[in-house]
Parts: sequence; structure tokens; C-alpha cells
Amino acid sequence: MKVGKITIIGAGNMGGAIANGLLKSGYVEPSAISISDPRKAVLEGFKACGLNTFQDNLEAVKTADVIIFAVKPYHIEKVINGVKPALTSDKIIVSIAAGVSLAELGGMIGDDARILRVMPNTAISLQESMTCISGNGNSEGDLDTVKELFDQLGSTVVINEELMAAATVLASCGTAFALRYVRAAMQGGIEMGFNAEMAQFITAQTVKGAVQLIMNTGHHPEREIDKVTTPRGITITGINEMEHKGFSSSVIQGLIASFNKVERG
Repeated sequence: MKVGKITIIGAGNMGGAIANGLLKSGYVEPSAISISDPRKAVLEGFKACGLNTFQDNLEAVKTADVIIFAVKPYHIEKVINGVKPALTSDKIIVSIAAGVSLAELGGMIGDDARILRVMPNTAISLQESMTCISGNGNSEGDLDTVKELFDQLGSTVVINEELMAAATVLASCGTAFALRYVRAAMQGGIEMGFNAEMAQFITAQTVKGAVQLIMNTGHHPEREIDKVTTPRGITITGINEMEHKGFSSSVIQGLIASFNKVERG
């Protein structure tokens, strides 16, 4: 079921990215989107695009069908308390606050609240997010609605809540991890003779193409790696040196360190 009015609380990196992605998608009219933030200057660009802008969160949520809380985990309780009178049982509540469980959100809002946790990444502004979704017992009928909404902004999967910490690391933090590889490869390209702009372009397109191979074929990465690692070749020489220096191990350890951070809160 297509949603009606959407309110985004918070116009920071993620809230703003969601708003921009919705605008580009054309899924709903700009007039059906409201965004709230205490910073008037941040809201001006969204207002110029036709969105309803508010500095008062309570006013922003009153007429919403779906409310997306795009605020930091340590702000979520205060923000919810400020709008709680308007969080009636007919509204779908979506939280992107990492590490704040459905049970904790239910305790803040009420036992009858229809709550979903959603973990997108910042590529949502380009409609290229990987978004993971889980819901509480009251929101089972809303999963399809929220999935359809975020399908306009990339790809989605519905997961059990116990996997949400892992999803945060793999899908959301993963953007930064992937870009750190891009930066490292660029630096290598510069050392080999390219200027920075050309090194960035070649690296980014190469990574994009490599990912598209996996997305289009469904092949395990190693299957595609085998196609370019010939005996005594330059590719296998480079891969073996990277592994000798701990490439795969470092990536895995970094993921687990971030996962443990989310789990500890």
C-alpha cells in the first residue's frame, strides 16, 4: 500500500539523504513530505524544493502517516518524548537510530505502537541504498508498506531484529569501508603516475564494474577473481601481497570491531 504523508525528523546526513532520495524518486509529491530540524538554514533548501519544513517536531508529525526518526541514538528518547502526544496508533513509526531496539522504542512510545527499525546508507540520496528492515509485533501489516517506500530508494531486505546490528555494520558502515579501499587504490594510482582526478575516476569505475559483475551474475566474488588471476600473473602477485599484509583479515576484524561497538551500545 502506497504511503500518504511522510514526516522526517532530522535533516542531517541521513534524514537529508532520505528526503533527497524521495524527491528524486517521484514516489510521492514533494507536498506530501515534511522535514523537521531546529536549524532553519538547513531547511531552506528543502523548502525551495516544495517540502513542508518545520522547526517544531510536534507540528511536523501531527498529520503524518509515516514518521521517520532520523536522529542520533542518544537523542531519540528526548525527541520521541517531545512528539509523543501525536504518536497515535494509526501512524507508522520508523526509526533509523542505530542500536536502539524495538523493545526500547516501544517502551518510549507505547505498547500498541507500530514500529519498524530501518537501516539504510547514505547512497539513499541517489536511490542506491541497501536498506534493512525489521518490525515489532504490531507492524507486521506495515512491513510491505515500508518496504515499498524504501524500494524506491535502492534495494531492501526484511530481516530479524537480532541481525540489525550486523546489518548496520555491513550496509551502513560498509559504505565508509568500501570508500576507504577506493581512497587507498587512488593513492596507489598516484604513486604509479596518474594524477588524483584520473586515479579516482579509474578506481571508482573499476569498483563499480566489479560490483555490477556480482550483482548481475550472482557469482561468488572468487569466481570472478579467478578469471583475472592467471598463473604467474600480475593480479595474483598483487592479491598474495595484500593477503600477506592482512587485507582480508583487517576487513573482517574491522567489521567485527564495529559490530561489537553496536552491541555494547
